[in-house]
Amino acid sequence: MVEMPFEGPISLADVPVTTALLLANVVVSWYVLYRNPRLLDPLSFQPYRIANYGEYYRFLTAGFVHGSGAHLAVNMITLFFFGPILEGLLGAFGFLLLYVLCEILAHTVTFTYHYDDPQYAAIGASGAVSGVVFGFCLFFPLEMLYLFFILPIPAVLFAVGYVVGSTYAFNKNQRAGQRGGIAHEAHIGGAIAGVIVTIALDPRALDSFIQTMSSLL
Repeated sequence: MVEMPFEGPISLADVPVTTALLLANVVVSWYVLYRNPRLLDPLSFQPYRIANYGEYYRFLTAGFVHGSGAHLAVNMITLFFFGPILEGLLGAFGFLLLYVLCEILAHTVTFTYHYDDPQYAAIGASGAVSGVVFGFCLFFPLEMLYLFFILPIPAVLFAVGYVVGSTYAFNKNQRAGQRGGIAHEAHIGGAIAGVIVTIALDPRALDSFIQTMSSLL
């Protein structure tokens, strides 16, 4: 089993990529939300415009803008708690690669469902952050997470509940014909990408998961 990469307080110098991503998300989202809302449309993820106008930059820019302060806070608090651990295990470049690939692959899932819908748009770092959370769950499946900062729950149960809940919400939205809003399919895509990319970057993740879960038998 893999041990936690840090003992005691973590300094910003230890996790430069996590720090940079937090700052980039906060600065860009704050600027767009409160100083220049007109940028929200050209930066958001719009599958139709990507398919018809080749605006592939949206695969990345959409992950740095958020719909509200609360939306931004939830994603950044999650990244703040889980990012440093994974960056310590995967290294700065490995963690950056994980984050970017999860963002792109999460949006790719959304693209396959909405490429022909000119009204659909989505924003937020949820896809990338989902990948980070699931990468953490591979290394430490029984680590206690605190749902809503109160209810303790093992990471692996959180992961299962997350996928089930996102799948249910996605199917419900599909049946209702809802467009945009929370991209639940991106959450699922980011989670799956997080598992695949983490194992590809560090096979110890899968070994750690198997050993930890086997210890329960």
